Amino acid sequence: MKRFHMLLCALLLFTVISGCNAAKQDGGKKNIELTVSAAVSLKAALEEIRDEFEKENKHINIHFNFGASGTLQQQIIQGAPVDLFFSATEDKFDLLVKDDIIETRRNLLGNEIVLIVPKQSNLDIHSFDGLGNASKIAIGTPEVVPAGEYAHEALKSMGLWNKVEPKIIFAKDVRQALTYVESGNVDAGIVYRTDAKHSKNTEIASEAPHGSHSAIIYPMGILKNTKHPKDSERFYDYLQGEKAMDIFKKFGFKGLD
Repeated sequence: MKRFHMLLCALLLFTVISGCNAAKQDGGKKNIELTVSAAVSLKAALEEIRDEFEKENKHINIHFNFGASGTLQQQIIQGAPVDLFFSATEDKFDLLVKDDIIETRRNLLGNEIVLIVPKQSNLDIHSFDGLGNASKIAIGTPEVVPAGEYAHEALKSMGLWNKVEPKIIFAKDVRQALTYVESGNVDAGIVYRTDAKHSKNTEIASEAPHGSHSAIIYPMGILKNTKHPKDSERFYDYLQGEKAMDIFKKFGFKGLD
């Protein structure tokens, strides 16, 4: 019985010491998970930024929810537990600000839309005017996908929308529009330059003319009801820092000064 008590005391002591050591190693901080809803066009850049951030902030885990900005906005309105929102358009973001759901805001990045075609395409599509030679054209659904909204604006501005509308295949987000072109399921698509830049199976046929669509601005902000305001602010600030901005620029985004 005496040995049993001694063994029990030793085990308890070991548990206490281990717990103290773990607390010291982690600075006494518990692991925090932040949920960031972000436009899918940011996916590759944000995942690389997350890896760097988590190396420097070991108690914080970043979970991304990627999708079309309009879809993400609706999820937030319906009460999805989100700490930060990173949109590919201002209008969807502004509605959350107006509803007092977001209180911290920064317009961080810019982008461009381009016309792309499959690399092995034999069709004469070297400009937006060449879309008459396409039988199927992919863009994001304008009501929920900002890239689709910009594409719609540009095509209307160029007087092409009525001609190409019957050929349009609507995608749930800009990445799906890109995939349609990469797979050859459509003859052309309109996506962000950042998506086209890293696609091995497509090439840029033309850039949307300057002024043919609204300025492409990516705003981000912290939700008012976040349960982790300090840690959310830490990641929010990190996204604006030099290391994160270098990664964004590597993926083709433009900084907004």
